[in-house]
Amino acid sequence: MLQDKFGRVIDYLRIAVTDRCNFKCEYCMPAEGIKYDSQTNLLNYEEIIRLVKLLSKEGINKIRITGGEPFLRKDLMVLLRALSEINLIDKIAITTNGTLTSQYIDELLELGIKSINLSIDSLDKSRFNKITRTNQFENVWNCFEKLLKKDFDLKINCVILDGQNIDDIIPMIKLGEKYNISVRFIEEMPFNGSGTYHNVLKWDYNNIIGHIKNNLKNIVALNNEPGSTSINFRVHGYIGRFGIIPAYTRSFCGSCNRLRLTPNGVIKTCLYDEGIFNVRDLIRAGASEAQLLTAISEAIHNKAENGFEAERGRLSNKQIIESMAIIGG
Repeated sequence: MLQDKFGRVIDYLRIAVTDRCNFKCEYCMPAEGIKYDSQTNLLNYEEIIRLVKLLSKEGINKIRITGGEPFLRKDLMVLLRALSEINLIDKIAITTNGTLTSQYIDELLELGIKSINLSIDSLDKSRFNKITRTNQFENVWNCFEKLLKKDFDLKINCVILDGQNIDDIIPMIKLGEKYNISVRFIEEMPFNGSGTYHNVLKWDYNNIIGHIKNNLKNIVALNNEPGSTSINFRVHGYIGRFGIIPAYTRSFCGSCNRLRLTPNGVIKTCLYDEGIFNVRDLIRAGASEAQLLTAISEAIHNKAENGFEAERGRLSNKQIIESMAIIGG
């Protein structure tokens, strides 16, 4: 069992398989994009599979595949097929922007992968295209409709941006009147790849839920699953749900059960830390299973109590300059 010094059991591994993305979302990277790592620096599939098999024996039973955009990674289905064959992994989930996902829907179902988080930051085409710096709204919405028809466990991720998509909050929730989905509104985070960020977040949890309650009645609070990052609700009579992820104000840290693996092999025990060590380097230096497990276990044991402590503990650069595409969310 993997456990930190605060007694939190780590059973969830988020794997960013690539830092590449075909979007340039305003909250993730500057307009000119980011410098991508070389392919040789990325963990290869054999290394990822080895790590997952090792950690599954220590209690990791849920995997989330992220990016960048994960379906930009060549032969991703090869990796997903191998991960699905690891008996101790109970659930594999994917976070995607949906632009390349539709062609793999049937294969995902065959592998038992039914949990998809789809990033849609606006229901308005012009706002969506401005935020993502693309012209992909129709493509993403087409993927949304296909996933609905196949009865996936579908979540919509929407990062709330002041002055840009506030008018989408209520229409997003109203999707739940018709569709059995979960819409999650995410506080904007400082991982925009530029090192510039606001000191005060206007649209935090309190303002988001206040806006919702001012516009919708009969809001019912739901019980949150252990380790959940979202505070969840339902409008009475709706089949869908909505939640708010306080990713900047970080009120969920006390129940964190996550470990993160970046595309190039950096182990992160918190979204806000700068990375603990590079497991890729250990693997390529010939580390044994025992040595890998010792290094990972020590990193988890020393996991920061919360995101604020992790951010204060950044050693080489106190300022956050990473893009979310590199971290994987």
